[in-house]
Amino acid sequence: MRNPYAPGAGSPPPELAGRSELIEQATVALRRIAIGKAAQSLVLVGLRGVGKTVLLNKIRSIAEQERYATILIEAHEGKTLPALLVPGLRSILYELSLLENAKEKARKGLRVLKSFLSGLSVKVSDIEVGLSVDPEVGVADSGDLEVDLPALVEVVADAAKSAGRPVAILMDELQYLSEKEFSSLIMAIHRINQASLPLILIGAGLPQILGLAGNSKSYTERLFRFPQIGALESPDAIAAIVNPARSEGVVFEQDAIESILAQTERYPYFLQQWAYEAWNAAPTEVISLEIVEAATQMAIKELDQSFFKVRFDRCTPSERKYMRALAELGGGTHRSGDIAEKLNVKTTSVAPVRNGLILKGMIYSPAHGDTAFTVPLFDQYMRRAMPGMA
Repeated sequence: MRNPYAPGAGSPPPELAGRSELIEQATVALRRIAIGKAAQSLVLVGLRGVGKTVLLNKIRSIAEQERYATILIEAHEGKTLPALLVPGLRSILYELSLLENAKEKARKGLRVLKSFLSGLSVKVSDIEVGLSVDPEVGVADSGDLEVDLPALVEVVADAAKSAGRPVAILMDELQYLSEKEFSSLIMAIHRINQASLPLILIGAGLPQILGLAGNSKSYTERLFRFPQIGALESPDAIAAIVNPARSEGVVFEQDAIESILAQTERYPYFLQQWAYEAWNAAPTEVISLEIVEAATQMAIKELDQSFFKVRFDRCTPSERKYMRALAELGGGTHRSGDIAEKLNVKTTSVAPVRNGLILKGMIYSPAHGDTAFTVPLFDQYMRRAMPGMA
């Protein structure tokens, strides 16, 4: 009952260690936008399990403290960007339409939203029916997302300015957007910046988002910052383990801490899992190396059944075979040709499989011809899951 650790996707840890500089950057950007000064939007980039979703939720909480209207969205396969954005934008426009200063501009925004839905033939549950307004003819109704989305976002931000209520759009899993969708988002933020309107985008995604951004618009680097979120530095990883336990009167011995750091490679998600299991395995208020060794088996079993398996199960037999060959080469980055050699095939023949795994967010390409897992420690899991292959 007293266990302070919180393993789980997006679960806030008891100690958000090692991320204070990033949180400060986001807070400054939010405050600058709120007072009408320019600031770059942020896209957090990192592997699975580094705490990107936790940070997005933290930044959203800060934004709301700063009187922002916020939208939190998770992109995923099978849902378009307009379908993701429209419900939140509609909610904000309805909220702003109740404020005297923004009433007319918010109502215009709802009319433009109706035009946007019609132009792109977007159907989002009952929203098309629920917008009992006439469309704003000639605005955001061309059917071209790169034209219509910036026009829609601009009218939302204009209404927000009149209301004195800035807007923050927070979007997780950005790598699932198509190149055209991401380009449209960039163009929308570019339009907002040019007009000095109070709207900011805070996104998060796997490392392949950097390639998507680079392919989209040449001015992306001027509009966005792409902070890299990785494993914690040792002092921060130790704080994430030790401080929550200390607050409950429990102590980790030094060699127990070192074992957890080595097993988890200091990735936040895994630190929480190992500390959680160690706490539950400890019969007293002192957690020793022996207890951590027992907890390691429980942590690996739990991760294999949940964190790793849910990703493994999404993959086809040929994709699993490709990942097993990558795992055989060990952790880190490997040449695509070496993976193909392990499979005894030509690189070109497995290119479709590799591309499919990239689209599913299982692997990424840090550089041309290189391949790595997006999930830390996944190479070890693949060797456990498919032990007969080499």
